[in-house]
Amino acid sequence: MIARVLTFLVCSSALLGAAPPNIVFILSDDLAWSDLACYGHPYHHTPNLDRLASQGMRFTQAYAPAPICSASRAAILTGKTPARLNFEFVTKDSPKVPDLKQPLQSPPYTLNLPLEETTLAEVLAPAGYATGFYGKWHVSQHHNGYLGWSPTHGPLQQGFAEGTGEFGSHPYAYKSDPSLKDSAVEDGQYPQDALTDQALRFIRKHREERFFLHLSHYYVHDPVHSRCPWLIEKYRAKLPKDSPAIRSEYAAMVETLDYEVGRLTGLLLALGLHDNTLVVFMSDNGGHPNYTANTPLRGSKWNLYEGGIRVPFIVRWPGHTPAGTVCNEPVHGCDLLPTFAELASAQTGAVYGVSIASLLRDPTNKLPERPLLWHFPYYHPEKGFAKAPSRIGTSDFVTSQTRPHSAVRMGRHKLLHFDEDDRDELYDLETDPGETANLATSQPELTAQLRERLLSMLKTSGARFATPSKP
Repeated sequence: MIARVLTFLVCSSALLGAAPPNIVFILSDDLAWSDLACYGHPYHHTPNLDRLASQGMRFTQAYAPAPICSASRAAILTGKTPARLNFEFVTKDSPKVPDLKQPLQSPPYTLNLPLEETTLAEVLAPAGYATGFYGKWHVSQHHNGYLGWSPTHGPLQQGFAEGTGEFGSHPYAYKSDPSLKDSAVEDGQYPQDALTDQALRFIRKHREERFFLHLSHYYVHDPVHSRCPWLIEKYRAKLPKDSPAIRSEYAAMVETLDYEVGRLTGLLLALGLHDNTLVVFMSDNGGHPNYTANTPLRGSKWNLYEGGIRVPFIVRWPGHTPAGTVCNEPVHGCDLLPTFAELASAQTGAVYGVSIASLLRDPTNKLPERPLLWHFPYYHPEKGFAKAPSRIGTSDFVTSQTRPHSAVRMGRHKLLHFDEDDRDELYDLETDPGETANLATSQPELTAQLRERLLSMLKTSGARFATPSKP
């Protein structure tokens, strides 16, 4: 892999034209690239995120670092790929990987993001930022229950000064208070969300300072359930009549997420912080195939087709990012750390990502050509693998078999390499974003070049691979 070495950045505020901004980074969970109205969804109502896009810039080719939660979040936090971090799956309580009786055996699960890795907060705090993390961490072993913050490897041990893992109004909260599940809210209302409340308190507390807020929502991850009957009915009327009921509840969750984003952006406006705050919104991976469509993209969460890794990505920075613009340049979740560092005139070390600050000012700018890398040396689903469909399709509302594979994108072309049978697939994303026409046979030279590039990058990264299973 080509490491992007960003030493002490002396890009001064005078050069940028303004003092370093406050930074609010909102990360959603399992939200599909096509789930928002501003990305073309035909019936999801997302006025607040649509407004954010209209006031800023919407990226059409933004990528999560991984097709799965923990790996993607670890990479976003550090600016390093999951292959480099050896953190490619979700964290577990044990490193042991189940034997699925397949040709390859995946490497042990990584449980904790090492403390020696430098996070976004550890870059921004020395530059004068108050730092807060609220919500889903999921890059360390669970403590006192699923998703509980580790007392040794949680956000407060990785540079964040304040925060809480509060579940808010997400169904995860039902475990501690089962009565919530049946506590329907009135028509036109949304459930009270203590997670967003905590994030808003952080903003109020630090309104006179420079701050970095990482709001990591649990929405729209399953379990899928809504306490808003009025929303469920609204979407049930919009869906095809034969649609499973769970899809109307999923749509209600998307709208609830949008509502909570609106509460935050509304507070920034009310406190006079709108103009000097950079807001970034993205998802950690593609949509869950059981609940949403990633149309027109093939695949979903858990695999490296576009539906698993291409995500919504919206940036608003008044006075710097032109309003209502669209950027078609490919960008990557690992780019956030060097971008925030440049805007903060902060110091960082060797990372994979590159700063996209130039794109934030002008969407027609071009980044240096670079390979984008993904690596997933695992099988999925972990239970019921043999019964899952073998083919990964497009918006088929089913969890298919994912097998150990890697991918690289260079320019308009993307190559996927499958480890079991040493097979390659090549796609031209400019003409075929749905990855329907495999060009590997018709373009053997390009396929060989990209395959060599991919394997070289993985080797340089110190990537782990699935190995032949024992007889």
